[in-house]
Amino acid sequence: MNFFARTAFAVAATVASGLAGAQQSELNLYSARHYQTDEALYDNFTKATGIKINRVDADDAGILARLRSEGAASPADVILLVDAARLVRADAEGLFQPVKSKLLEQRIPASLRDKDDGDGSDWFGFSTRARVIVINKANVKREDADTYEELADPKNKGKVCTRSGSHPYNLSLFGSIYEHLGAEKTEAWLKGVVANMARDPKGGDTDQIKAVASGECGIALSNSYYVARLMRSTNPADRETMEKVSVIFPNQQSWGTHVNIAGGAVAKNAKNREAAVKFLEYLASDAAQGYFANGNNEYPAVSTVKVANPALDTLGPFKSELVPVALVGANSMRVQQLLDKAGYK
Repeated sequence: MNFFARTAFAVAATVASGLAGAQQSELNLYSARHYQTDEALYDNFTKATGIKINRVDADDAGILARLRSEGAASPADVILLVDAARLVRADAEGLFQPVKSKLLEQRIPASLRDKDDGDGSDWFGFSTRARVIVINKANVKREDADTYEELADPKNKGKVCTRSGSHPYNLSLFGSIYEHLGAEKTEAWLKGVVANMARDPKGGDTDQIKAVASGECGIALSNSYYVARLMRSTNPADRETMEKVSVIFPNQQSWGTHVNIAGGAVAKNAKNREAAVKFLEYLASDAAQGYFANGNNEYPAVSTVKVANPALDTLGPFKSELVPVALVGANSMRVQQLLDKAGYK
């Protein structure tokens, strides 16, 4: 942000603060998080601060489209999205504003937030999810699928299933691969994955896990919270599914398992900025971090928070990659171009 932009932002913030002083008892939240456990999260914030939350729920694409159409008239104060690539893309479109908060800087690791160029970070990650590999116990050996690279190895031909390559969860993983391998090797890897597919990409992560359990596939990718959700399910069919598969945290002997984030930002045209910052700081609290981990099976962004989730405890600790998610998100835009070359649907 240059000098003139900083000056304009400071003036606008001062004016907005004066005009919105009477409105600080409420907060307009646009959220792509659609988890029932978050209801208690929001209720507790209101109880602790007296700030009422007015919530708009939609998927990430819907929220971003709404922000674009509303422009400067948007009532949104806080935006919650569930993928690093989406956060980076929204930030590139100028939909967020920087936040300078000592609490957030202390609680949220630098690798899980936007780079601070002096004015603050435009977005922060509040929970993480690992991109794990799921295998059929009867058909695949762990040592044949314990790295992302092996998804493209000819030994796994006809065994791999994934959701769409252009889905943000995969784009973020591919953005991580791009950072580790470079453009040329990443393109070759994507072609290898496509060559190993048991069927065309379709469905969500839970569908991939079930396809592995049924034997339709031998190997699949999934975010860890989908795995944990099935592990904690009381549905006998879900339990049977998990008995047939093994979960692998890839690349434990090299760069570590890819992790993505769910995160938040203060909207560019927020009318209730003070309340918005308070809400982001609340999301970094031990109580809120506990909700993410224990209620929705995500890993807390704050490393000191203790997790009391039987599924996450069973999955155990793992080595995660250290590539900043902001870089992964930026790389995912480059990877999108490689998908067409690789024939990845």
